[in-house]
Amino acid sequence: MRVVCISAECEPWAKTGGLGDVVDALARAVAAIGEPESAAEHTVQSQVWVGTGGVMGQAPGGISPHVERPVDVFLPRYRGVSVPEDATSTPLAVPDPRAPDGVTEVRLVEFEARGYRVRLVDHPPAFDRDGYYGDENGDYEDNGWRFGLLCRAALEALLDDDRPVDVLHLHDWQSMPAVLLRDVAYAGYPRISAAAAMVTIHNLAYQGWLSRAQLAGLAAPDEIAQLIGPHQDGLLLLRDGVKRAELVNTVSPGYAAEVLTPAFGMGMDGVLAGLGHRFGGILNGLDTAIWDPATDDALPANYSRGDLAGKAECRRALLTELGFDPADGRPVLGMIGRLDPQKGFDLLAAAAKDLLVEGARIVVLGTGDPKLVADLRALAAKRKDSVAVLETFDRALARRIYAGADLYLMPSRFEPCGQGQMIALRYGTPAIVHRTGGLADTVIDADASPDEGTGFVFDVPKPPGLLEACRRAMSHFHAGGDAWAELQDRGMAIDWSWEAGPADQYAASYRRAVSLRRER
Repeated sequence: MRVVCISAECEPWAKTGGLGDVVDALARAVAAIGEPESAAEHTVQSQVWVGTGGVMGQAPGGISPHVERPVDVFLPRYRGVSVPEDATSTPLAVPDPRAPDGVTEVRLVEFEARGYRVRLVDHPPAFDRDGYYGDENGDYEDNGWRFGLLCRAALEALLDDDRPVDVLHLHDWQSMPAVLLRDVAYAGYPRISAAAAMVTIHNLAYQGWLSRAQLAGLAAPDEIAQLIGPHQDGLLLLRDGVKRAELVNTVSPGYAAEVLTPAFGMGMDGVLAGLGHRFGGILNGLDTAIWDPATDDALPANYSRGDLAGKAECRRALLTELGFDPADGRPVLGMIGRLDPQKGFDLLAAAAKDLLVEGARIVVLGTGDPKLVADLRALAAKRKDSVAVLETFDRALARRIYAGADLYLMPSRFEPCGQGQMIALRYGTPAIVHRTGGLADTVIDADASPDEGTGFVFDVPKPPGLLEACRRAMSHFHAGGDAWAELQDRGMAIDWSWEAGPADQYAASYRRAVSLRRER
């Protein structure tokens, strides 16, 4: 199968969060799946589309579950994106409702890297800006035009390719114009209209609303008439995109189940429930080559499962760096992430004074809304020996916190999947999480399941719930001994790699999507 991804982000060329990491790792992993050695292996690989009810059943025969190499990834060429010297750059005429003559010329910059083919849509008026989606004044008003241009450029490029596309893998609202245009502007072009669309929702909180005025930048008047009724105020890109897609998934089974409820569905629970067997969840993997304490060159000392001497050195170095006493045996609780209400930084701020009384030390790293950590910042000014608030983006420091902290905090109110808890466990740092979405899928409570636990889970996303879980975690830490070592070891033993399951699940999903498209 020929698979083409369209996304607003892909590490290392464009990234604001987990979306960029996933697109990069998934593009590499699905193309690396080898040919099956036997019919039995073929069957196993074909029946792994995981939905809210578990395994969705074996994908139909007649379609290879394997992905043609290289996978294509279409991205905007944002400001500052560098390209290798051997990249090609070719002009491409793209239909554009905003252009005086209806056509805009962009450049398609292409090169192979990291095991897939990057295809950058280069058009400075659209993408050479301060931010990817907006600036200090908010979202760009012309985002519908910008990401519509990205998707039209991708589809126009695919029309010219030698090989038709089988699957359009679309990520979040920015790529939804591709499936809308497939069914409207390109309905008469079988090379595009026959392609199956699979939509992955990384975060349902962002849905891409376009008013009728903004929609004029996305589509021509006759196309708009096919997309919305005459009395509609506008169009919600994500909602209308998932309605047209053959398959839709979120990035964990737990989140897939949650978004079918009004509490987590962000107004789309009814739409997603209406998809029935075409909607489910596939848990994200982790790039275990990048996130490996045995080889991580950002750490002052490396270590591995079974030999944690280096982790003790990482702890001493981190505490010294923060101005904490490295000889102090009090547990260090680390938290890393975007300063956003979703992530629960305000829960930590509200619980911090009590945590200090309980004997904790706290280190926070993140950027975003400074108001969320104002109380923590004030506390850090008074207790420099116990609280550190680092409002910056520092990848190397994040790695040192994952390795040097004793416990990792992730009290998100909702979490589609999350990578922080996976990284922490891989680095031997038990996680404290709210029981939601991908956090519930990946962390097992050590008190509820002493022989299987990997961390500590609380049910109510409020300060008392977080405080109670931290108390339990710190009690285990102080007890130490074999029980603590076994807790760390169980977390480090988990294989989070894409190759361990998610890549096969996506390959089987592509196969299923192609079959569903043929049936329509």
